[in-house]
Amino acid sequence: MEFSNLPMSPAASTLRLRIAQGVIVLFHLTGFVGLAFSEDKSFYLTYTPLTLVLTLGLLAAFQPGRNLVFWLFVAQVFLLGMVAEIVGTNTGLLFGHYTYGATLGPKYMGTPWLIGLNWVMVTYLAGMLMTYVRVPALVRVLLGAVLMVGLDLCMEPVAGRYDFWHWTGELVPLRNFRDWFLLALLTQALFVRSPFPKRNALAPLVYLVQLLFFFGLTMLAP
Repeated sequence: MEFSNLPMSPAASTLRLRIAQGVIVLFHLTGFVGLAFSEDKSFYLTYTPLTLVLTLGLLAAFQPGRNLVFWLFVAQVFLLGMVAEIVGTNTGLLFGHYTYGATLGPKYMGTPWLIGLNWVMVTYLAGMLMTYVRVPALVRVLLGAVLMVGLDLCMEPVAGRYDFWHWTGELVPLRNFRDWFLLALLTQALFVRSPFPKRNALAPLVYLVQLLFFFGLTMLAP
């Protein structure tokens, strides 16, 4: 169901948005409390794929005009993310030497399918946030890439602890952030150049919740 294209009153539209926002906050808050304070963290980690897919589904539901151009953008970013990660995990030429754990689910050539979807989500969120800023397209691409790397910075300190991914020697190489930024520039350029409607009322909250989720876990880590 495409919420954003349904004829509805402003009150009904606001109610749907508030329900979606509540679901996002509830899932992430439950996961945060479980991972930060529960003795059995594995129980909560099993819901990581569900939370990511649910979040993507809700974002898609509030994206107006989900036409061929929009899905082409999604497919391009998904493939770019997957190819880059497959190269990284199998050769170390991109990002550095690392392997994925079991938390993110089924893999292809050592890379979880969900990682491709995560590249789509992070690109989309950062791109949508930059639509609120009246700057030239090139600046939007640059700042959008910075937002993407910022989210990765918050994830890295807890990634190994929760079996998302593991770096050789347990050290995150600086080239990981360099390569993240370069790939983010490419995906942000695709976002800016793809002519689908660039508005999504749910996107700002999702980015903020993701940022606080990982930043909070980092602050509470022993």
